[in-house]
Amino acid sequence: MSQQEFDFEPVERIVSQMGRGIDSVVPILQAIQQHYRYLPEQALRRVCEITEISPARITGVSTFYEGFRHRPRGRHLLSVCHGTACHVNGSGVIQESVDQALNLQPGADTDSANRFTVVQAACFGCCTLAPVIRIDQETYGNLTAQKIAPALEEFLETASNPALPWESETEQPIDSFNRSSSGRRAGEIHIGLDSCCVAQGCGKVYTALSNVLETTGADAQLKRVGCQTMCHQTPLVEIVPTKGSSTFYAQVQPEHARELVLQHFRPRGIARRVGYWMSRQIERWHSDEVESPLPQRRLDMQRGNVCKFLGPQKHIATEHYGRLNGLDIDEYIDSGGFQALGTCLTDSEPSAIIEEVQKSGLRGRGGAGFPTHRKWEMVRGQPSAVKYIICNGDEGDPGAFMDRMLLESFPYRVIEGMIIAARAIGAHQGFLYIRAEYPAAVRQVSIALRRCRERGFLGDSIMGSPFNLDLSIKQGAGAFVCGEETALIHSIEGQRGTPRVRPPYPAESGLWGKPTLINNVETYSVLPWIFRNGAAAFAELGTETSRGTKVFALAGKVVRGGLIEVPMGVPLRAIVEDIGGGVAPGRRFKAVQIGGPSGGCVPAELADTPVDYEALAAVGAIMGSGGMVVLDDTDCMVDIARYFLRFTQNESCGKCTFCRIGTKRLLEIMDRICSGKGRRGDLQQLEQLSGMVSAGSLCGLGKTAPNPVLSTLRHFRAEYEAHLEGHCPAGKCPDLIRYEVSSDCIGCTLCAQYCPVDAIPFTPYQQHKIQDDKCTRCDTCRSVCPEAAVVITSGESPTVMSCPQ
Repeated sequence: MSQQEFDFEPVERIVSQMGRGIDSVVPILQAIQQHYRYLPEQALRRVCEITEISPARITGVSTFYEGFRHRPRGRHLLSVCHGTACHVNGSGVIQESVDQALNLQPGADTDSANRFTVVQAACFGCCTLAPVIRIDQETYGNLTAQKIAPALEEFLETASNPALPWESETEQPIDSFNRSSSGRRAGEIHIGLDSCCVAQGCGKVYTALSNVLETTGADAQLKRVGCQTMCHQTPLVEIVPTKGSSTFYAQVQPEHARELVLQHFRPRGIARRVGYWMSRQIERWHSDEVESPLPQRRLDMQRGNVCKFLGPQKHIATEHYGRLNGLDIDEYIDSGGFQALGTCLTDSEPSAIIEEVQKSGLRGRGGAGFPTHRKWEMVRGQPSAVKYIICNGDEGDPGAFMDRMLLESFPYRVIEGMIIAARAIGAHQGFLYIRAEYPAAVRQVSIALRRCRERGFLGDSIMGSPFNLDLSIKQGAGAFVCGEETALIHSIEGQRGTPRVRPPYPAESGLWGKPTLINNVETYSVLPWIFRNGAAAFAELGTETSRGTKVFALAGKVVRGGLIEVPMGVPLRAIVEDIGGGVAPGRRFKAVQIGGPSGGCVPAELADTPVDYEALAAVGAIMGSGGMVVLDDTDCMVDIARYFLRFTQNESCGKCTFCRIGTKRLLEIMDRICSGKGRRGDLQQLEQLSGMVSAGSLCGLGKTAPNPVLSTLRHFRAEYEAHLEGHCPAGKCPDLIRYEVSSDCIGCTLCAQYCPVDAIPFTPYQQHKIQDDKCTRCDTCRSVCPEAAVVITSGESPTVMSCPQ
């Protein structure tokens, strides 16, 4: 299509909305791609003609960020998550299954019907549902190879549906009955509708409950709430009566909605009551199952596993979890919201605010643990009249979802914390930098910002004070390195997200050369609690050097995964075994990967290490932002190290040689070891190169990239040595294992039926055989075998691993 034939109206409309300055390049590109599904060259040329953005700038930016695409794609974008939790739960198998289901040709990413374009994603922040795929905005979790085709069919059946109730952006709280409803009701029904919950089916349960309330007139209010933290129990429904204690129901399905509602609330009106009684009698006459399925799904909050999960926790950043509608500003105010802000605006000078933060002992929750008050003091002390404040919500760590949950469930709390910090440092403009991979978080915060402006919590004369502040959202475009402060600043400015040499630090010269405060989501989230309850109350929690609480995303091979908040100093073992319930029966707890790509693996023998910045560093890990992935004996530590090294090598911005080339050389050695081609001296070379990369890299990404390699070499060296001998003890590395069928085979043919590459001949009632030259090690046969007859052998002395039943 020629430049003359191209329709430029959408481009010109987008530019008029986004602005014509250089800093508008990323949002302009995002809007153009959303409209055309890729970045047409004609559109980019037109942008350069009508804005201040040069062709060099638009080319440099659009080719740097992974979120941009220069080739046409299918009608739907199918993204396969390869985050840490998804990786250890089989994302590689899911990727193969997607490619096979769509019959993708080698090197192609779009099916022949032009329906789906398939891409790999770093992380969606839905780690407790791993493995996960996302099709457009629909997320599907807990997948197996057998579930891929049904998921595609389900999506195509529902793709044309209008926006669902929980996706509405209306100005009123999204409840079946809002707070203005007349009459007193017998209670409320709470259901979480954050990203993980919807992906797990809570949206369907919400719709079913809403329909039951409408048809029966039951005396209850259906209320959407934020994260309920117990991700392993979703869909989770809480019945909150006006008197008495709450009742929880776990793993609720839409077909349970009517029984659940009418077990606790009476229908309104004689006709409805009689109709319900008659329908129940008919059901009893036609069914032998008289008992409701609900009692088996009921959770006792006073004892058992729920108490174990919640008992050791202390909720500060996640205060009022599962009780608040994240968008209801009145409900937030009623629960103490903006009370701390009012005190800071009227009764406290900026110096007193900073002093209170110092007394609390708060350290930055984004990873390094830098004392928060010191960063604030540096910005406050700069002579510039213009200062900026930024919330770092990029959260690119695979295996982490703390920031996503806080932004979706408690947007007003994050905003209040930012306003307090802005008041302390003297900033009057700020930004929330949020990953584009978190569309629900972007939507929630956008609505919350609008409502804060309308109610006088943002803008001029906040809460009647002389203080002014405006906040807006900047979306990331798919670059992990933008979690680094200077790279994030460059991204907001409309540049490639590359770090720069420090000093000067952002506190001295940051956004557009002005002093800039950058803290992460969790750091801002705890501030309202500190100022309402006092710095001393916060400092009483934790250890001598690590005060307060820490939010973690607990995922991986753990029984009870979820979003947890614990006092600093709690041992890792208590988190994994007491809160998380340990690993699955028949498996052995092996390690905890903590701190994401910059962190390390702590073996089970050192699991008594406390959650403390210094204690974790002593065992070769870091706190990081809070990702915590539990590993069991089926996980290969060499493969885990290679996974993180591949991630950081792919995400390197390429600016400095040590990171760009050094991580590539490290990855080449790791690939060689995992494929059984390791050489004598490889381990020593890994250690030597790791030291060089760490010492010579410019930013935190490169400096910490070797950490997973060094920590696994330190604690699991025997596994590396086994790989050098051609043996993978965990039976994970495809080049070092074989799938075989034992004599326990009953000839049911399920393995042959489900094998995606026809590597198992169809021989009913006979012991099956796997053709090794065809086998892709996808694990499908082992997962479907009812007799656990498919086993994995590794090396000359086979390690037999069966699928736990």
